[in-house]
Amino acid sequence: MKYLIAGLGNIGEEYSHTRHNIGFDVLDAFAKASNISFISKRYADYAEIKYKGRLLFLIKPTTYMNLSGKAIRYWLDKEKIPQENLLVIVDDVALPLGTCRLRPKGSDGGHNGLKSINEYLSNSDYARLRFGIGNDYPKGHQVDYVLGKWTKEEWEIITPKIKMAGDIILSFVTCGLETTMSNYNNK
Repeated sequence: MKYLIAGLGNIGEEYSHTRHNIGFDVLDAFAKASNISFISKRYADYAEIKYKGRLLFLIKPTTYMNLSGKAIRYWLDKEKIPQENLLVIVDDVALPLGTCRLRPKGSDGGHNGLKSINEYLSNSDYARLRFGIGNDYPKGHQVDYVLGKWTKEEWEIITPKIKMAGDIILSFVTCGLETTMSNYNNK
């Protein structure tokens, strides 16, 4: 059983540990806990891990957020991974800070990374772990907020949620989408 776990974000030091890069932060923590490292491959920083008979391909697209779908399409095709075994980790301003919601499909909600994935896959039928970054910004300043760095107080709130997101990944690949949603969506 093969799975593609894609954490969305933007490459470059200026984007490191910004709210928009929570997908990268989740996969970095997951890889560190698994004692593995990312290497640069085509369209993504890449790592793989074996877990309970499953092979997980972790990618952090290097195509920038707006072309995330290009990297995901490439890796699904290259590794012959069925779309139902894709999990995308993405920031979401519509969810309160630190809230994690697993969904089986859905709209892009104005998120350019999801919009790109929907275009490259020609549908929106893939699991996504929406990680709430809150929406504590004045009108007209969403871009500044999303691309802004976490405050110390926010980081304290999200750190345990980043660990929980790793648990959600493992549950998704072993227990399936429905069971994982039941177990984690209200935590």
